[in-house]
Amino acid sequence: MAKFKIFTIFLLIITPLFSFSQVAHEIGVITGRIEFRSDYGQRNDIETNIDNMGFGISVFDYMGFSYYDNLNEYFKEHFKIRSEISYNESKLQHYGDWVEKNSFTSKQLQAMRGSTQLFSAGFQLEYSFKNIHDFEREIGSWAPYVAIGPQFSYYNAKAWSTMGDIGTPLTTPVKYLIPSDGHSNGYSNESKTVFSAALNMGIRYKLTSLSDLVLDTRVQYFASDWVDGLNPNKDLYKENKSNDWLTFVGVGYILYLNN
Repeated sequence: MAKFKIFTIFLLIITPLFSFSQVAHEIGVITGRIEFRSDYGQRNDIETNIDNMGFGISVFDYMGFSYYDNLNEYFKEHFKIRSEISYNESKLQHYGDWVEKNSFTSKQLQAMRGSTQLFSAGFQLEYSFKNIHDFEREIGSWAPYVAIGPQFSYYNAKAWSTMGDIGTPLTTPVKYLIPSDGHSNGYSNESKTVFSAALNMGIRYKLTSLSDLVLDTRVQYFASDWVDGLNPNKDLYKENKSNDWLTFVGVGYILYLNN
């Protein structure tokens, strides 16, 4: 039953990708780098953010509403629905002041490794700051945009140590051995589903009459702190109180299917 519910939600999200009635469609692909902001490493540490970068790719469909005569003209000229399927992966490690100390705990942190893979589907309402038809008619023009919407993801998180089997006092810092949020430890190797909210900002460049280039940035905030495989007890470790989230910067290509 759980798998059926997941499939139903996924189907509802991606259905717009294959619906071609009464709307103007565009399809595209974006690829780029992600920074996974997690319990690995020190918060707001430049080395943590740079060295814990990963890879992301998404395939998406835009639906415009220019064929609907009964819609508000401003809405038709500035809004689209973006449906998207994406894949992200990151390899994670601890960086920052706590890793650089000369202590046994620091050596344990240095030896910890993690990874997470994310398969996501979602949709967003996107607002174009420039009139859509004006942009489409002007080759060489630019159109900035902002978008917001929900995402539904399946993640596969793993945690391990180069010192040996993780989960023992010899390999694992005590903060990750304490029970947390229904788990027997503050770490977990698990595959689960999670909801998130995504905020995108970017800009399009009109390459030809039927194609655009796009620079896209995203902030995606998850409704869980287990997406990276770590979640220390928040009552004891306030520095790990935030849920996992990521930032994405990518470039892509968009093709108009009908105009």
